[in-house]
Amino acid sequence: MNNDYLLLTPGPLSTSHTVKEAMLKDWCTWDDEYNQGVVQVIRKQLCEVAVADPQYRSDYSATLMQGSGTASVEAAIGTFIPKSGTLLVINNGAYGARIIEIANYLNINVIALNFIETELPQLEQISQALEQHPEITHVAMVHCETTTGMLNPAKRVAELVKHHNKVMILDAMSSFGGIEMDMHQWQIDILISSANKCIQGVPGFGFVIAKTALLVASEGQARSLSLDLHAQWKTMENHHGKWRFTSPTHVVRAFAKALEELAQEGGVSARFKRYSENQKQLVSGMKALGFEALLPEVMHSPIITSFYSPSDESYEFKRFYEALKQKGYVIYPGKVSNADCFRIGNIGEVYAADISGLLEAIAQAKYW
Repeated sequence: MNNDYLLLTPGPLSTSHTVKEAMLKDWCTWDDEYNQGVVQVIRKQLCEVAVADPQYRSDYSATLMQGSGTASVEAAIGTFIPKSGTLLVINNGAYGARIIEIANYLNINVIALNFIETELPQLEQISQALEQHPEITHVAMVHCETTTGMLNPAKRVAELVKHHNKVMILDAMSSFGGIEMDMHQWQIDILISSANKCIQGVPGFGFVIAKTALLVASEGQARSLSLDLHAQWKTMENHHGKWRFTSPTHVVRAFAKALEELAQEGGVSARFKRYSENQKQLVSGMKALGFEALLPEVMHSPIITSFYSPSDESYEFKRFYEALKQKGYVIYPGKVSNADCFRIGNIGEVYAADISGLLEAIAQAKYW
C-alpha cells in the first residue's frame, strides 16, 4: 500500500529521513550509552529549550513518560494535585475538556471554566473564579487548542494565576518547540508536551518539565502505578536516566536526533518563523481558492488552521480527504461542535513548497 504522503496534521507529523534513520539501531534499556548518553542528554536539552537563563534552569527538571501525550497529561494531573487539592480548568476546546475528564476519572476536585470553542479565555472571568474559589490550588489550560487552531494567552493567564499564588499547569502539547516560550519568564510551574509534535520526533512518549520542588513535594500523591510521575522522575534522577518500566528506545533515539535538528535549524525562533510563514501562506492561498478560516487571523496559531467546509451540497469530507491523499497530502477532519469544518496543519518537516503543492492540488481538481 502506498503511504508516501505528507502529514498536514497536528501530530503525528512528517519527520525527516534522518530522524527515521535514527531508529534503525537497537538499544539496551540498562546500558549507560542509552541512559546517560541519550536519555540524560534529552532531559537536559528539554530544560534548555524551556528556560533560557541557566540561573533559573536548575530549578526545573524534565521527566519522560511512556505513552501518548494524554498519558503525560494524566500523569501530571494525577501526581501533582494532592487529595486535598482543587483544579481549575480553563477550557475552550476538546483538549481542555479532556483535562476535565481526566480529573473526573481520578476523583480530583475540579472546577471547569468553560468558554465556547471559538472564544479566547477571558482574564476577568478567570480572576473572578480564582477569587470566588479560594480552595483552588492548581490551574490548567491548553496553550494551542488544536480543536480550532487557537493560541490561548498562556503568559497572561499564568501571570494572573501566580498573582493568586496558585500552581500553573500548561498543556503545551502542540506548541512546545514551535512557539517561543520561557517557563521562568511566563511563570509556568508545570509544562507538558509530546515527542511527536513541534520537536518533530515520532510517537511513543511524552514529557513533563516541572519545578523540581514540586516534583519532590509530589511523592506519594500519584493515583496510578505506571503514571506515577514522581516515581519516574526519582528513578531517572537516581539511576542516571533509567526508566521504571521498558522505555521506547527507538523513539527516544529518534527524539534525540530531532532535538539535534531543532538546534541545527536555529532553535525555536527559527522553527516558529518557518511554521508561521507556512501558516500565513496556507491561509492566504485557501482564501484565494474561496475557503474561509473558522477563526479571525488574530486568534490563529502557527500550528494548525480550521477552515469552513464548502457550502456545496455535494461536498463530503471523506471524498475530499481521499482525493488529497491520492495527491500526496493528508489533512485532518474538523472537531468543532457547532461548525462544519476541516483542519490543515503545517508543522513538522513541512516547507513553503509543500504548502504550494497542497494549494495546487486543491485548485486542480473538484472534490465536491
